[in-house]
Amino acid sequence: MLFLGIESSCDETGVALVETQATGVPRLLSHALFSQIDMHQAYGGVVPELASRDHIRRVLPLTREVLSKAQRELTEVDVVAYTRGPGLAGALLVGAGVACALGAALQKPVLGVHHLEGHLLSPFLSDDPPEFPFVALLVSGGHTQLMKVDAVGSYEILGETIDDAAGEAFDKSAKLMGLGYPGGPALSRCAESGDSKAFKLPRPLLHSGNFDFSFAGLKTAVLTQAQKLGDALHDPNTSQKANLAASTQAAIVEILLKKSMAALKATGMKRLVVAGGVGANRSLRVELNEACLKAGVRVHYPELHLCTDNGAMIAMAAAMRVQSGQQQPQMNYGFDVKPRWPLSQIDALGV
Repeated sequence: MLFLGIESSCDETGVALVETQATGVPRLLSHALFSQIDMHQAYGGVVPELASRDHIRRVLPLTREVLSKAQRELTEVDVVAYTRGPGLAGALLVGAGVACALGAALQKPVLGVHHLEGHLLSPFLSDDPPEFPFVALLVSGGHTQLMKVDAVGSYEILGETIDDAAGEAFDKSAKLMGLGYPGGPALSRCAESGDSKAFKLPRPLLHSGNFDFSFAGLKTAVLTQAQKLGDALHDPNTSQKANLAASTQAAIVEILLKKSMAALKATGMKRLVVAGGVGANRSLRVELNEACLKAGVRVHYPELHLCTDNGAMIAMAAAMRVQSGQQQPQMNYGFDVKPRWPLSQIDALGV
């Protein structure tokens, strides 16, 4: 079966083609992505209305591009998949509307996909896909979760953030340091020349005895330190900004690392999957690789270019759900979206 996947939950428009195989993991045939970073930089963050309008402009040209790359015709598509949620309501409606319109025109079924499940299963797009079961560290945007994953659709949340997520801690801290948008990558680049031990920053819930996360206190500590530094923070003749960035990154990475290793130990599993935008962080990958090697644990990541939101992960999640029997696409073109949609409720809402 040939799956066309459309992602439009926030500030990236993604389209992809994934094909199921007689045996094994579905394969990615082609994908295309347009990022709105340049447009939103002027505002220091995502403007929902602008994001929605830009998705409208991009989604059909990207679809034509994907079909051309794969040398396939639109009529060959068997299922049209789209991101149903969570995300920005207006942005989600663009992808859902286009997907259902294509499905109706082609008389092909459609399937709404949970955005976080897309991230969770995105490492299956890599050259070294994982095998079930595994512990998953999902660090995407406003979500930070540790999960026990036994199969497609079988997810047990071990712990999650009780306030800010890791991605938010990166972005908000970067903004406090005047590093611009998008904050996470900017902070990581700045941290490369800094001393990660220059500032003593808190590691909230590090020794809580559970797998929950909290990053709001860290963000507040960064704000306090930035205020103490004053003009020195932005003085090009000092390394204070780089030092603060490095110290912030080190705190976030340590929390993610220690909690992930504790979850592996508690579950007895020997496989870790890391997914979501923060999974592209170089420092996190280095630290996890070293810790997992010592513990005899295999660790898997999405390809770097597939860590951010993309259509490939939506098409893959749809294909794996259908292939595993978890869900069947429907010839029903009346759609809704779920801007707020916990992964724990994925089946309760009919997906």
